[in-house]
Amino acid sequence: MKSLTVTEILKGVTIDMMDEILQRFILPDELTDVLTVNENVTIAESRAEILEMAFGNCDAKEVFEVAYDVPGFGRITEATVARCKNGAAINYTEAYMRRRDPECMVISDQGETDKPKYKDLYGEDFHDLRNDTFEWLKTQELLLLPFMAGGMELGYPALLVAPKNAAFFVGGLGDLQGCIPKSQVPEGFKPRAIIYLAPPFRHTHFDGKQIVVHNRLTNMHELFSYNLYPGPSAKKGIYGVLLNIGEQEDWVTVHGSSVKVVTPYDNQIVIMHEGASGGGKSEMIEHIHKEMDGRVLFGKNRSTGEKLYMELKETCDLKPVTDDMALCHPSIQNGSKKLVATDAEQGWFLRINHITKYGTDPQHEKLCIHPKEPLIFLNLQGVPESTCLIWEHTMDEPDKPCPNPRVIMPRRLVPNVVDEPVEIDVRSFGIRTPACTKEKPTYGIIGFFHVLPPSLAWLWRLVAPRGHDNPSITDTIGMTSEGVGSYWPFATGKRVTQANLLLKQILDTANTRFILTPNQNVGTYKVGFMPQWITREYLARRGSAKFNPDQLVAAKSPLLGYALESLKVDGTFIPKGLLQVNHQPEVGDAGYEAGAKILSDFFKRELAKFVVSDLDPLGKKIIECCVCDGTLQDYLDLIPMKL
Repeated sequence: MKSLTVTEILKGVTIDMMDEILQRFILPDELTDVLTVNENVTIAESRAEILEMAFGNCDAKEVFEVAYDVPGFGRITEATVARCKNGAAINYTEAYMRRRDPECMVISDQGETDKPKYKDLYGEDFHDLRNDTFEWLKTQELLLLPFMAGGMELGYPALLVAPKNAAFFVGGLGDLQGCIPKSQVPEGFKPRAIIYLAPPFRHTHFDGKQIVVHNRLTNMHELFSYNLYPGPSAKKGIYGVLLNIGEQEDWVTVHGSSVKVVTPYDNQIVIMHEGASGGGKSEMIEHIHKEMDGRVLFGKNRSTGEKLYMELKETCDLKPVTDDMALCHPSIQNGSKKLVATDAEQGWFLRINHITKYGTDPQHEKLCIHPKEPLIFLNLQGVPESTCLIWEHTMDEPDKPCPNPRVIMPRRLVPNVVDEPVEIDVRSFGIRTPACTKEKPTYGIIGFFHVLPPSLAWLWRLVAPRGHDNPSITDTIGMTSEGVGSYWPFATGKRVTQANLLLKQILDTANTRFILTPNQNVGTYKVGFMPQWITREYLARRGSAKFNPDQLVAAKSPLLGYALESLKVDGTFIPKGLLQVNHQPEVGDAGYEAGAKILSDFFKRELAKFVVSDLDPLGKKIIECCVCDGTLQDYLDLIPMKL
């Protein structure tokens, strides 16, 4: 079939042409009915066509408004799209819509789940709203995106059905998960998952809230996305699909970035960094940030103003593998007793709130300002015909920039990216920590990094602290849990199922080591993401995460495993107070112990959710160890670890 011109695309594809395409699909009756009735349906041939549709029919100097007529509310503009020199700048008219609402998931089916059910929340079955959604889609010009959820090699057929004026959303999903061109849709394409995008219903049915309804049918996972922010559906919704499939097939898509780190001496190590939103996943595959004079500022004492620097003449080369979703499919595990992972995405949803001025992150600035292809930007002050600058963040209100500016970066544009599966040497877990002093003790008692035995590594993945000052979601107050695996907000089933899968994964990959790294603050020191960057450099230079017994000491809090006695990188020693926080005068033993109690109480409270009959017996023993204030040796006795 010939490729359509932009003019033909914008006019829509006739029903006769759609019949020719739909012969290749095996679709549910409801969607077949929608596409049969609707005479304005498009399947694009290329990414460029989708991006062109995202600008509507607007002149290059105009801003395109993504707007809908909403019964009882009038015409509502959800977002605007500006055609910039380097891509499309998307801005939402409500500050609330600029980051993911952690409570957006609702389950409408009768399958097992610990998540809120539609009928319990709204007092009625989802059936009527589901039908209303299909009726609404019949009235819209539609854009369909066929793709493989999880990747072309190991992924599962999937489809997005969206109003064409929301083509930026379609393009975003296409960048995140790939796009099958219209001419290359294979015969018998039967989606395992379908996303239906219908933004107006958040106003008519959900009081303006972001809601994504998951409807798990036999051999089909429906997602009804009632909002235009791609985080809950195009990004995390597909993650939920993969987790649901993994529950059925006994494997896990890990919530983590992965990077192959190559030293100046050609040593290599692969690190996977997991954690809740804001835990440093994207930052793990960034180069270490340096001052203008080339030095690395790795800590600033909030009490005294003292600044700590080191010089790294040669930093490691980074070869990114995954940014957020690591597919640990059973077909790629190789018997090495190390976890093997590959990317579950074709593009990365990069948060760039830390880039506040030119020169902060030259790597990403170059990729975004002079891209090889136009990019999709969210929550940035893009002006038509200008260059969208990634340090000019949209203002939520005067003097308050949006904390969640994003760019969707196709991984094919990322230098040195690794496409094949890799063995993971070290699994790191990140947590955003507040400042801690003896006067104001907090859980900010975690040193630059700690070595964890497998049993503790599993516990950290169950409680997955969301941590301090989270920029990615709407609820950031206090210490809360992201939930099991740190991917619980995206999972549709039961906590205990994921807990058991993670424990089995850890037991099956005994040659992969575990560490814990904080970000933002270590005691009274402001550190940003330096702990994980410096740890990355250190472990790569060592070539492994194996330690002699005299290099480690049991942390004063058993939940923190081992602390380091010393750490030296390129001739610079990290002060002991940054490794064992109780050695900071501003914290001391009293401040540390108070912070350790906060951490312990949090663990006990969160772990209570997992004490159910279906929990693995070994898992029950590990949780009991925590509840009874077990020692580090107690954890080691449950699952041994070679230093």
